[in-house]
Amino acid sequence: MRSALNPTGMAAVRQANTNPRWLMVIATVFIACLLAANLIAVKLIDVGGQILPAAIIVFPISYIVGDVLTEVYGYRVARRVIWLGFLANLILVIFIYLGQLLPAAGFWDGQEAYERILGFTGRILIASFAGYLVGEFSNSLILAKLKVRTAGRWLFLRTIGSTIVGQGIDSVIFIVIAFVGVLAGDEIVRLILTQWIVKVAYETLATPGTYLVVNFLKRSEGIDVYDDTTDFNPLGMG
Repeated sequence: MRSALNPTGMAAVRQANTNPRWLMVIATVFIACLLAANLIAVKLIDVGGQILPAAIIVFPISYIVGDVLTEVYGYRVARRVIWLGFLANLILVIFIYLGQLLPAAGFWDGQEAYERILGFTGRILIASFAGYLVGEFSNSLILAKLKVRTAGRWLFLRTIGSTIVGQGIDSVIFIVIAFVGVLAGDEIVRLILTQWIVKVAYETLATPGTYLVVNFLKRSEGIDVYDDTTDFNPLGMG
């Protein structure tokens, strides 16, 4: 455990609180935002002439919460929550699919609507899962490493910088896998850039709120984890 004080005036520790009071709440918000984004992404919206999925209003929040998890509780905890989010999403998809297969009641006329709104294609699922995992782990890893390199200073640079990389990777992976061969190359590039810019702008505007939440949690939990000895393997346990 470090004895020096970090920029918040608190002792920085290597291991998280053994009984964090707010961790379950933060993890629940993370997973809820992820699931909500996947459910409402089917709707396309027009924002200033730009066509975007409705998930744009909630998906960036998962990155903001991911930043909070990594900044306060460390990469090890964030890694577990990222995998829990993946598991929750997988469970959701499985039961939506099973619900689609069950025979509809004779008087119920919503089967087509159910399949159109909640149905998933294999290609979209692969794109979503791959983009999520690579993007979230990249975001968390970069934030954790930058925290050690900057001695915990300049949180806004770390959150925005990690988001630029994480959201960029997520957008590229998802859109390329989902739409290559379906849309023209220039349309794919435009979709990637539009989503990337909007998501980064979203997190930038949310930075003051991120500061408030991070500072509150560090004071309330009495921790501020630095990942200077962490194994950053996404599959690792250390």
